[in-house]
Amino acid sequence: MASLSEIRARLQAAENKGGSSTSNYDNAIFPFWNLEDGQSATVRFLPDGNTKNTFFWQERAMIRLPFAGIKGEMDSKQVLIRVPCVEMWGEACPILAEVRTWFKDKSLEEMGRKYWKKRDYIFQGFVRENPINEDKAPENPIRRFIIGPQIFTTIKGALMDPELEELPTDTLRGLDFRITKGSKGGFADYNSSKWARKESALTEVEQAAIEQYGLLDLSTLLPKKPTDVELKVIKEMFEASVDGQPYDTERWGQYFRPAGVQAPAGVASTDESTPAAAKPALKVAVSTPAADTGFNEDDVPAAAAPVARPAEGSKNAQDILAMIRSRQAK
Repeated sequence: MASLSEIRARLQAAENKGGSSTSNYDNAIFPFWNLEDGQSATVRFLPDGNTKNTFFWQERAMIRLPFAGIKGEMDSKQVLIRVPCVEMWGEACPILAEVRTWFKDKSLEEMGRKYWKKRDYIFQGFVRENPINEDKAPENPIRRFIIGPQIFTTIKGALMDPELEELPTDTLRGLDFRITKGSKGGFADYNSSKWARKESALTEVEQAAIEQYGLLDLSTLLPKKPTDVELKVIKEMFEASVDGQPYDTERWGQYFRPAGVQAPAGVASTDESTPAAAKPALKVAVSTPAADTGFNEDDVPAAAAPVARPAEGSKNAQDILAMIRSRQAK
């Protein structure tokens, strides 16, 4: 486990590498939420570069901690910090341990949902049809996708179909996925998204890109597991947030900060709301409206058992599909 000094050194190195850019945008991530209503983008998901991962995605669980401004700043607006839920690592989360009890009281249920973990899913692949005018398209065409629960339900549904014989990520017999944006009740709606009906092979250009750039280990985009000290800080921030206190930079700033808030004196500066582990995926998740990306998930306590990490298994397509269906059916 990295020490605090090592964490700070890594943060400083990441900041130096990033230069003087003030943008939180990572152009490796495809911003499908910028589609206009009625527009669609066609993507082709690829396997995880980590061959031990049964799935071709990584699940991420984060908890939002809102604060009524920043301590010492008279005109500061509400700020939000996103912290990793340690159920991602199969451990008990100190926040959810408290929040679970709230659902026994109807009057506390709304508050419970506010502090419940929010899930999203990290994929990688090609964008085959892109109606979005991107100013900074990356050189590497293998993009990352931060998928919310609404779209993920559609993705998962096809994998549970017994008529599916091959993995959608197969080089020769895979399937494209069409992300379609609509609106419902004033919010983005992706229920019209769907898998292609016909199989298709990757093009020579796409296969060459995989050969040149390789497939990313998606677990590297997950937040760093909090240390014992950081877990205590997370619990303190949670209690302060529930009590309506402002965010205290001097007290917590060396561990977790909202985007744009400067570090206390003597601490390496970064604009992330997670320690050391903040990856580009987190930057987009923080700066992108929850309603557009499907991040605003109310995950009920009944389904809140610690999340088991996918186990290594046979890489035969039928075996993998069987494992996915078995796990998702539980």
